[in-house]
Amino acid sequence: MNSAGDVSRTDSVLSYEPTMLADAAARKIIEVIDDTIKRRGHCTLALAGGATPRPVYERMAVPPLANRVAWDRVAIYFGDERCVPPDHPESNYRMAHEVLLRHVPIPSASVHRMEGERADADAAARDYERHLPAALDLLLLGMGEDGHTASLFPGSPAIAERTRRVVAVIRPSPSPRRLTITPRVIGAADTVFVLVAGACKAATVVRALEGAYVPDELPVQLARRGTWFIDSAAARLLHGLSRRSSP
Repeated sequence: MNSAGDVSRTDSVLSYEPTMLADAAARKIIEVIDDTIKRRGHCTLALAGGATPRPVYERMAVPPLANRVAWDRVAIYFGDERCVPPDHPESNYRMAHEVLLRHVPIPSASVHRMEGERADADAAARDYERHLPAALDLLLLGMGEDGHTASLFPGSPAIAERTRRVVAVIRPSPSPRRLTITPRVIGAADTVFVLVAGACKAATVVRALEGAYVPDELPVQLARRGTWFIDSAAARLLHGLSRRSSP
C-alpha cells in the first residue's frame, strides 16, 4: 500500500468474535513482520496505544508467535504519545514495554520512543520526525469513539498538516498535550492495520467505513485504505458483508 492509492477505499475489513480478535490480529502482524524481514532484511513497525492493542501485543510477546520473528531486525516506533514521562501510567511506551518489548529480544537501541516528557513538545516532535523512516513497513492504529486515530482528533489543525510528519497537539483534558504522527506518515506507510473493538464504537465504525469521506470529522478515515481488524460488537452495523471475513 502507498499514498498513491484511493484513501476513500477500504482494502479489507476483517470481523472476529471479541475473544478471537487479539489472536487473529497478532498472527497477521507477526506474519507481516516476518515476511518483510525476509524480503528486505529488516522491518520498521509503529505501535499504537490504547486498550485494544494491549492484548494483541501480549500475544505477540509469547511463543509460538514471538519465536517467528528475528527481533534484532525490527525497529520500533510509535504513532503517538502523551506528554508524560516514559514510566507514567498513561504512557503508550510504558504499555508497549510492559506487555511486549521487554519480553522479546529486541535491542534497546532499536526502540524509538517519543520523548513526551520534554518541556518543549514541538522540539520533541521535530526530533522524532528526523528519526522516522521515509515510509514505515507496518503502521498499527486504533480508533476512539469520536473517530480519532493516533492523536489526530476531530477538527484538529494537525489533520491538514502536509509538511510536518510529527507534531505536538493540544486537546481537551485529560492528557491535553500529545505528540502525534500526521497524515503524511499514514499515507506513506506500506501496510496499515487498524484495530477496533467494542460495541460503543459501532456507530463510528459504520460512518468511518461506509459513510462520506470526511477525515476532518473522522480522522481515522485517513487509514480507510488499510486492513481493519474489528470485533463483531464494533462491526455489528456494517452493511458491506462482502468486504468482511471471519475465521
